[in-house]
Amino acid sequence: MYLRRLIGVGDRILAATLPLAAVGIAANLTWPSVFRTGLGAAGRVASIVLLASGVALYLTSLTQVQVLINVPRGRLITTGAFALVRHPLYCAVSLLVIPGCGLLLDSWLGSVLGATMYVASRHFRGLEEAHLAAAFGDAYRTYRARVLLPWL
Repeated sequence: MYLRRLIGVGDRILAATLPLAAVGIAANLTWPSVFRTGLGAAGRVASIVLLASGVALYLTSLTQVQVLINVPRGRLITTGAFALVRHPLYCAVSLLVIPGCGLLLDSWLGSVLGATMYVASRHFRGLEEAHLAAAFGDAYRTYRARVLLPWL
């Protein structure tokens, strides 16, 4: 139960993304010229901005509101990055970290994998949100209404 609360639907998101990642990485290693972005220095700067932003958001989400402590204890987290988006851990990895890694490696594959992971997170988040609504009732509905960027 501890691990299920902690990872939410992360395992399902990973299962939906991993096959594409395996095939994409193998193809990228086999035909690297096909995957190059051609962005050069601009791509490196963009990768640093994306990675720095993504890692900062991820770590802030994880530590500032003490996810590792509060989630297993069944406490609803509504502050910090969670006040901006309902799923900051998923957003940070799929929209910032993975695309940033792709750009750093001069490959557009990171953007495709990030987009795939984001779509999977949007698809499966309903399961997680239904659990949260059942567990926290009105407190969760109030939180959902207050999130700054609910569409992200």
